[in-house]
This record gives sequence, structure tokens and C-alpha cells, in this order.
Amino acid sequence: MPISVLLSERKYSFLCLASILLISFAFLLLTYTSYPFFFAFPLPSDVHVSVSSPPPPSRSSSLQFPTEPELETQPADHLDLNVSLNIRWRACRLGSVTVDYIPCLDNSKAIKQLKSKKHLEHRERHCPKPPPRCLVPLPKSYKVPVQWPQSRDMVSLSLLDTTTFYFCNVPHPKLVEYKKEQNWVRKSDDYFVFPGGGTQFKNGVTAYIDFITETVPAIKWGEHIRVVLDVGCGVASFGGYLLDRDVVTMSFAPKDEHEAQIQFALERGIPATLSVIGSKKLTFPDDAYDLIHCARCRVHWEEDGGKPLLELNRILRPGGFFVWSATPVYRNDERDRYVWKSMVALTQSICWKVVAKRDNFDSTEIGLVVYQKPSSYSCYAHDRTKRPPLCDRKTKKEVSWYKPLRHCTSRLPVDSNGNLLGWPSPWPHRLRNKPQSLPAEPDAEAIFNEDTKHWAALVSDVYFDALAINWASIRNVMDMNAGYGGFAAALNELPLWVMNVVPIDAQDTLSIIFERGLIGIYHDWCESLSTYPRTYDLLHSSFLFKNRKERCNIIDVAVEMDRILRPGGYLLLQDTMETIQKLNPVLRSLQWSTSLYEGQFLVGKKGFWRPKN
Repeated sequence: MPISVLLSERKYSFLCLASILLISFAFLLLTYTSYPFFFAFPLPSDVHVSVSSPPPPSRSSSLQFPTEPELETQPADHLDLNVSLNIRWRACRLGSVTVDYIPCLDNSKAIKQLKSKKHLEHRERHCPKPPPRCLVPLPKSYKVPVQWPQSRDMVSLSLLDTTTFYFCNVPHPKLVEYKKEQNWVRKSDDYFVFPGGGTQFKNGVTAYIDFITETVPAIKWGEHIRVVLDVGCGVASFGGYLLDRDVVTMSFAPKDEHEAQIQFALERGIPATLSVIGSKKLTFPDDAYDLIHCARCRVHWEEDGGKPLLELNRILRPGGFFVWSATPVYRNDERDRYVWKSMVALTQSICWKVVAKRDNFDSTEIGLVVYQKPSSYSCYAHDRTKRPPLCDRKTKKEVSWYKPLRHCTSRLPVDSNGNLLGWPSPWPHRLRNKPQSLPAEPDAEAIFNEDTKHWAALVSDVYFDALAINWASIRNVMDMNAGYGGFAAALNELPLWVMNVVPIDAQDTLSIIFERGLIGIYHDWCESLSTYPRTYDLLHSSFLFKNRKERCNIIDVAVEMDRILRPGGYLLLQDTMETIQKLNPVLRSLQWSTSLYEGQFLVGKKGFWRPKN
């Protein structure tokens, strides 16, 4: 019989004597089981949830932090959300990079000490120790971004003086001048407008995408091809227009002198990240992308024994395509002929097949070649002496985080029985079908299905209906502890995109996320993220802070969340009461507003406050 009925009917006299115990037990129920859902990854040991399914496999610690600040744990209904830590915050002061400060990419001291920049080491991550605790100021005349879908084609600008206009939220006035002949961007009234041009598609990105489709009909956008990587993406118009075809594109480029192109992409609401193919692996799993695109992306694929192209081979799904649109495909000057000859030798050595080549640039103003990665070992078995060796099997299991590029050919993915994995189900079925890369445990499929149901119910019943979040204002979302990507899958019908983060010390589920047709990266939350300030509209965290060991400081993580979240953006956190009582005072000291739902869902909203030194 339910406890509420027992209390109302008073059938048992011993209830009076046990009232204190029952009240305490009721608090626990309200705090942790008021929403009876299934967790794909186990909760901390001090939280108990009744489930009908078998317990899921264990997951290693996602993040730890020291015991400071010391706060006394209290029941949820006694939590004072107005408690704030007395922290004297200061604004970052770093000269010209201050408003765009990225700690791990703007570490000038570490960059000056590099012995070599041959492999773009100066564009890679060099994180300061300890992490800086300054707050990034807002650009002058900062404005709330244009909402999606209008933001894909325009962003706000301001008058700097009588002759110069600049982008309000990204103070870089020269991009229009740099790219005016390539039809990337132009000024129209109070906006920068992105007409969809590019270095290799001056007639527009829509015509360029259609040209690729006509060239290789097997590329069925939004069905066979769902997850794309755009290397050296410019302002990401290629990825932005592929969204119309149900394709999600991870656009990336290094932080360089070309006036913050990735920052423009993110402000437009297009998925993008800062990265470079230098000396280390990209932070993606093996066999992730259905198609990789490079339109004059300024990567020398043949250099260093072909390591850059071998890295693309690692992250390209077997049977996937590489679309290379560059001058060596259609020009005949000495340098271009040399590059093309090197590319032919390199692609043949890793068994890539040319499925199409269009080099009549004069008639179409488009020149490209399309390669396809093999889906079996039949080619590799022939004349092995002329091929890079197969990578060690151990590298297939390692997380690509600060790992060096290797001169070897990535092994094809196999299941637990050694059988080669096939192509995922057509989109959108792959979002909910059983991923082939699931672990071989007997209950793995049941856990995956329950996880999908759990997030669909939680998002619908709590996140949408019960929390004070204006979902209409949200475009750029990050899931800080993504698991199987269930949160992103539950949001799939909304006009937003999700960057799924798998912490490096958590169970590696990133391959599953990509197989579902979603995108993501590896990251260590003890370090700063490789993205610009004011990138995301919403940060989601589900039990990221679940262990209390001394590795990361919760204050440093809060500073990083403050850096990458836009003013007016939200933090949506589900965690233990102990974590909430530690984090909430830090957020309040940052002048965030916070609210608590059912003792386990904390919603924080960042304001426009910045400290004045």
C-alpha cells in the first residue's frame, strides 16, 4: 500500500513512533526519485533509483573536484539559492585577444617556448597551469545574436566609426575586405550577410552541393550521408546549407589570422569547432564521418609521409567519401602537378578509389575529385611493401586526446566476433536503431533502448514542461557528459544542434554517438574547451560532477562554463544535492540567476554582468 495511504488512514500505530524516520525517507524520495526514469550510466553510490531493468555497466569518473568550497549539505527544501561565495572576480586583460580569449589556444608563453612550428604546433592546445580564473569581457556594443533560421544568412553589425563597420559580437572588421571577391560575406544595412559563396563555389554553395550530387549519385544527402566533416571550412556555409538536406556537418579550422571564421560560423548557428591537423590526432573517434570535405582547405595532405591524409583515413567511415576541391585537381602549373602526383601515390597506397573527377573548371568553375575508402581488406592484402603498415590493434581502443599522428593505416572496425562492421542504417532510422558499435554484453541493447526512452521522457516531461527555459531562443547546445547521445536524440526535432562531449575519463561512447548520426568530441573538463567565448546558448550536464576526488576544481569548471556560454544562455544541470550545493554559490558569485526543480535539476541563467577591474 502507498505510504501516502498509510499516513492518511493511520492504520498502523507504530507510524507515530517512526515519524522522524519516515519524514527523512520521504525527503530522499522527493530528492532523487520524484522522476522515476532509467539511467544508462549509474548514479553515485549515495543516490538510489528503483529500476526494472538490469543495472548498466559501470562508468569511470567523469570529473572530480576538491572539497572546497566547504558547504554544509542540507535537504533540498532547505537550500538557499541566494547563498554566494565571496570571490573577487577580475576581468581578463590580455590585449587584443581579451574578448576572444581561449586559454588553451592563446597561451603565448607556451607558444614562444616551442622548439618547432613545422607541424603547426603553435595552433594546437597548450593549456596554462593552473587554469586562469579571470572572466572574459564582452565586446563593446555586444548584442543578442540574430535567432535561427535568420542567423544562417545574417549577423548584426555596428558602426565603429564613420567608415568602418564591425560584427557586434566578434570584433573583426576586415573579413569583408579579405573575402569580398569570393562571395563569402557582404554588408547590407545593419547586417553582415552570407550569400553562400566560397573559394571553390563562387556560384553559390547550393549549386556546388548539387554538382557533387550529380557527380556521385551514391552520395544521397540526408539518407546515406548524414555526418560530414568540413576541413578548413571558412565561415561554414557548406555545412550551413547542408542542414537543409538533413545533414549535420562538423566544420573546423584553426584559430588563425583570417579574422575568426569559426566564430562567425558559431554566431550563425552552424556547428563548428577550432582544431588543426598538425602533430596530434583530431579529437574524434575512428570511423566517425560518412563524408569529409575539403575546398582549398590549405592542408598539405602529402607532407610528413602523408600523416595528415592518414588521419583523415582514420576518422572516415569505411565506404565513406572524401571530396577534395582544390587547384591540383584542375590546374597544370608545376606546383599543382607535383601535389597531384603525390596525392595519387598516397591515395593508392591506402587503397582509396577515385569514384569521380571533374577537372573542366572553365565550364563549371568547380573542380573536384571524389575518393572512397575501402570497406574490406581485399586491397590491403596486395603488395604490402608499398603501403603504410596497419596500425597496432591497441590504437583502435585509445581515446584520441593529445595522441600523436601515426604513419600507419587505421584498421577497419569489427564486432566482438571479428566481423567487419557495415554501413549504418539510413537516416533517420540510425538515430534509434541498435548501433553496431555497442559493447558485446548481453544486456547492451536493452540498456541502449532504455536510455533512449529515458531521455525522450525526461526532455518531454521535465525539460520542456517544468523548467524555466525559453527553448525558442536556443540554437547552439552542448551536452557536457553525453553518454549514448540520448539527450541530443530527444532534441532532434527541434531547430537546434548539439555538440556531444564524451569526457576522456568516461566510458568511450563517442563512436556510438556518430553511428547514430550525431556529432561530438572528446574533452577533459579539467581544461578549457577549444572554442570561442560566447559559443553556446545552453550547456547540459547530467551527473558530470559525480565523484569528489581531487583532480579538477569546481570553480575552474564554472569559469569555463561562464566563458563559453552566451549572455542570456542557460546551464541545465542534473546532479546530486551535494554537487548542487557546491556549484550554486559559485554561479551566484558570477551573478547568474538559479532555480531548483525537484531537488536535482538546477537551472542557471547567465546575465550580462562582467567585473570592472
